[in-house]
Amino acid sequence: MSEMKRQVLGRGLSALLDATPGNIEVKQGVAPGTLPIEDIFPGENQPRRSFPPEEIESLACSIREKGILQPILVRRSCRERGKFEIVAGERRFRAAKQIGLTEIPVVIRLLSDKEALELGLLENIQRQDLNPIEEGEAYRRLAEEFNHTQETLSRILGKSRSHIANTIRLLTLPSKVQEYLISGQLTSGHARTLVSVENPEALAESILAQGLTVRQTEELCKEKTSRSRTSSGQVVHPEKENLRHHLSELLKRQVDLILKGEGGKIIIPFCDPTDLDQLLQKFNQIRDA
Repeated sequence: MSEMKRQVLGRGLSALLDATPGNIEVKQGVAPGTLPIEDIFPGENQPRRSFPPEEIESLACSIREKGILQPILVRRSCRERGKFEIVAGERRFRAAKQIGLTEIPVVIRLLSDKEALELGLLENIQRQDLNPIEEGEAYRRLAEEFNHTQETLSRILGKSRSHIANTIRLLTLPSKVQEYLISGQLTSGHARTLVSVENPEALAESILAQGLTVRQTEELCKEKTSRSRTSSGQVVHPEKENLRHHLSELLKRQVDLILKGEGGKIIIPFCDPTDLDQLLQKFNQIRDA
């Protein structure tokens, strides 16, 4: 990351989104700051995947009454001349399109693929447009692909480091529990409690069936944890089991996880050369995803 980019990040997300001379364009023949909606398309790396119809409808009603108060962020398409890719603001774009607007206010930035992805992740997080799993995935990508530390993200986004760490931990939950969280059946408070228990999927179903509050869930998890002690007095570590379950689900085979101090081993068995080849193909798919 260049020194200039580091300075901008240090001033917060608003500095990243400033429309400064040299990195903003205006399309000729259109009023400054607007584009025909037909020339705009969603970005491939949009961090948000879930757009509930009722949410878009609510935003559409607001736009119909008050207009679009905040322009969307776009960049020129690298593939199709005269078209523009959304970097941030797809929810506003969808709502505007739903009510039949023909033009939409925009800020056009000159951005590389990497810069567009980074800005899209940051802008969506700050505007709270993501569900908890999308938010956790955004933090993970910002850390892994752009080398942001949790301290840096905390400063840029105005969120506590513990919130960022706890949200990333939600990604270790089984896919079924993540689905409950994405759909809003479980809250982030419920999910954070489930991260530290054994068999979180079964417990999540109990929470839904009984309509438990977060506080009641915490008490239930404490009770479950106390029962997880073995006859030898050893404690079963729920987070280790959750991680093992996550790896097994990712590789579609049983995985064993051995932790020792700060390190450990991941054991992935295979039964013959053909099975090993299939495992290697799975690794390649994960790498290319």
